[in-house]
Amino acid sequence: MNEIWSKYVQGIQTLYCSRKIQFSDYFAKQYQELFAFDADAPLKILESGCGPGALAGALHRWYPNASITAIDRDSAFIAFAKEHEKDIDFVEADIAHLPFDDNTFDITISNTVSEHVEPSVFYGEQHRVLKSDGKIIVLSNRRTIASQADCLKESDYEQAFWEKAKRFDQIENQYHIGEYAQDEAQLPLTMAQYGFGQLQRNYLLHDLSADIYPKEMALAIINSQRACELDAVDSTLVSLSEYFTEDEGIQMKALINQKYDQRVKEYEQKNQLWDTQVKISMVLIGKKL
Repeated sequence: MNEIWSKYVQGIQTLYCSRKIQFSDYFAKQYQELFAFDADAPLKILESGCGPGALAGALHRWYPNASITAIDRDSAFIAFAKEHEKDIDFVEADIAHLPFDDNTFDITISNTVSEHVEPSVFYGEQHRVLKSDGKIIVLSNRRTIASQADCLKESDYEQAFWEKAKRFDQIENQYHIGEYAQDEAQLPLTMAQYGFGQLQRNYLLHDLSADIYPKEMALAIINSQRACELDAVDSTLVSLSEYFTEDEGIQMKALINQKYDQRVKEYEQKNQLWDTQVKISMVLIGKKL
């Protein structure tokens, strides 16, 4: 049973909540125009590194005639995805050894995955399982523009907690997080090197500033940020248990919830704070040669 990523790197709620927003139907048209899939075709689509399943769920909504398969090697992610996203074939598997025959899928897609896998392995397996003329889509986060509301700023206690964690945290080095990250020029060059052509590179901008959305979306944005902070505390307590006490974790979570409860209250009272979170993602598309 492999739960390294969900325990030590990014928790289930962190990825599920943030990706439910990233792949919200608010942004469906942007993705559909870039992907340029035939919405009526019975496509076979593979998502590699699906996490808790939010992108796979969006693909199922946007392309109901497609057959969606999604893999991740983290057992907890797959269990969660099976429970929360229906009519998708979730498989626990390693992206370096995909359990599928050659020439199986019309499309492969991944979101913030290629930076963690050696390129010859990542692109080699994607190329192998794609049909002739099949399409590969690689999404990656590029930039974030952020301005935080005063009510969400860290207290002295929180700052001390995170400074202490930073001194001892070796998770990125231990698990090679982002070891193969590439810039905007390197990514398409690498994709071409491993057998893909007709490359297209585009960018998506998502303004996730709560004040500009109706209540359901606004609260989802605020509570996604809350979930990320709470998950980060849990991951720290697990990975650095020798340096932190349970009481420190309880205090941190109380402070985090207090902040976000106040942010929700401000929104519901129609007090526009104009805190900002704008995310820029790159969408790189290629065809198997």
